[in-house]
Amino acid sequence: MSEATYLNNQFIIAMPNLADPNFFHTVTYMCQHNHEGALGIVINRSTGMKLGEIFKQMDIRVTSDTAAEAPIYAGGPVQQDRGFVVHTSCGKWDATMPVSDTISLTTSRDVIEAIAVGEGPERFLVALGYAGWGEGQLEKEIRDNAWLNSPFGTKVLFDLPINMRWAAAAGQIGVDINQLTMPAGHG
Repeated sequence: MSEATYLNNQFIIAMPNLADPNFFHTVTYMCQHNHEGALGIVINRSTGMKLGEIFKQMDIRVTSDTAAEAPIYAGGPVQQDRGFVVHTSCGKWDATMPVSDTISLTTSRDVIEAIAVGEGPERFLVALGYAGWGEGQLEKEIRDNAWLNSPFGTKVLFDLPINMRWAAAAGQIGVDINQLTMPAGHG
């Protein structure tokens, strides 16, 4: 694949026939995609936890009630005990990878501490775990029609209720994901 065809800063949307329970009906925000593989954060699966629980576990002082109520997402099946923060780019954090000019991925404690006191990024999504693919794996899955890619959209990433994100991400490219059906046979 050429650099132009990598899916950095895009969504990949699980096709209705993708039965893997880790990815059934998911939207994944692609943070890194290159010849070595890919890393993304699933943005429409809740852990049922709130960020306040993470603050407590990490013994972080909290002054922002809003931050404490933020949902924690299940970012994918890899390293589910590790936090990943997708956020609007700002500040200098210890372990940040720019995804685009406006969005970054941070894995260091300092961004969580800043969010807890209302000094973190303006917009953020906190996930436990990530989705990862080895060299050529995602490309093969795309050829096998497991995924549909769509452009990044701030509204889908940060604003919509999680149960609306799958259809909305596909809708950005004019696809009604609920109308897609599995192939009838394997000729």
